[in-house]
Amino acid sequence: MNVLIIGAGAAGSVVAKKCAMNPSIFEKIHLASRSVGKCEANQKWIKDKLGIDIGISALDADNVAETVALINKIKPDLVINMALPYQDLAIMDACLETKTNYMDTANYEPIDEAKFEYKWQWAYQDKFKNAGITAVLGCGFDPGQTNIYCAYAQKNLFDEIHEIDIVDCNAGDHGKAFATNFNPEINLREVTQAGKYWENGRWVETHPLEFRKMINFPQVGEKAAYLLYHEELESLCRNIKGLKRIRFWMTFGDEYIKHMEVLQNVGMTRIDPVLHNGVEIVPIQFLKTLLPEPSSLAEGYTGKTSIGCIMTGLKNGEKQTRFIYNVCDHAKTHEEVAAQAVSYTTGVPAVTGAIMLAKGLWNPGPGVFNVEQLDPDPFMDEVAKQGLPWHEKSLENGLGELTERRQKYAA
Repeated sequence: MNVLIIGAGAAGSVVAKKCAMNPSIFEKIHLASRSVGKCEANQKWIKDKLGIDIGISALDADNVAETVALINKIKPDLVINMALPYQDLAIMDACLETKTNYMDTANYEPIDEAKFEYKWQWAYQDKFKNAGITAVLGCGFDPGQTNIYCAYAQKNLFDEIHEIDIVDCNAGDHGKAFATNFNPEINLREVTQAGKYWENGRWVETHPLEFRKMINFPQVGEKAAYLLYHEELESLCRNIKGLKRIRFWMTFGDEYIKHMEVLQNVGMTRIDPVLHNGVEIVPIQFLKTLLPEPSSLAEGYTGKTSIGCIMTGLKNGEKQTRFIYNVCDHAKTHEEVAAQAVSYTTGVPAVTGAIMLAKGLWNPGPGVFNVEQLDPDPFMDEVAKQGLPWHEKSLENGLGELTERRQKYAA
């Protein structure tokens, strides 16, 4: 497979390196980014460590014509979009114009509104079908591997799944007073917006981080997790049969929340332009330049991530709860690819999805697909080989009802 990777940030770098570690599948690799220096650093690492040459280019992915020109030049079989979610539609437009298959790890989000949803990309269904090309959406970890855990459970473990709780814990320590594990702008927009979950056929909205729950994460222990809205809920509530409720939980330390609330209170998380000394700036974009680059956190990062899906449903008429999860060690991922575990868990599923397409194990035909619509079994086998082994166990019960509200929201 000839692959073009757009985006050379923390997760994009993992994709490039892991593709290079599979030379029998990825015969040609090209990495493009607005930051060509990041491409050069990855090119050198891959050459020094693996003895493999990859191509690199400077690219403004907002410019469709520029992306079209690069695709026409290198003629990839697949474009893996590891750029910002704002750029999804521009890259999909370039893939349409060149009739090139497409994959991403996060759904589209307008730059001027903190609102991510799939409607914009699902609207490309007929366009991709008529062009005879495939788009695979959300092939990271969450979304991505969590969706596939649900699809695997639907296919192999349950007759019906009634409740899903996606639980995401990063119990690592990067030693910084405040930093985000992926793009700061995207991370803070995600956390500060209103939460919601899907129950009994409708969306229930909550205040940002209104509900918390203590969850016992494998190999990590009990951590406080907060209810968020996350994009995979939107596709899973359509594609998992019999589903009655789906929620998403993520852990945050007290220090992270304290810093985030102060930044929010003073306006540093605003996404609208403000005038500063006669110059328009967007506060959250300025804040991004002050915070540590996520890829810089890898060295010395300790601890683990623990992410999975707790699912309750029926099998042969009996109620069961199953937990499918992965635990990833920051120090080990740094040793392998000079990346922290959050970047690793995003990048490895994207490479695995590309392998599925290259081998014909995912062959849905033309159109736009979320990963849970594709066969989970070969992906589950391959992703474990690529560095993200998964585990499955029975639990007595699911997470139950929303029982604890943060004090600031208590009645």
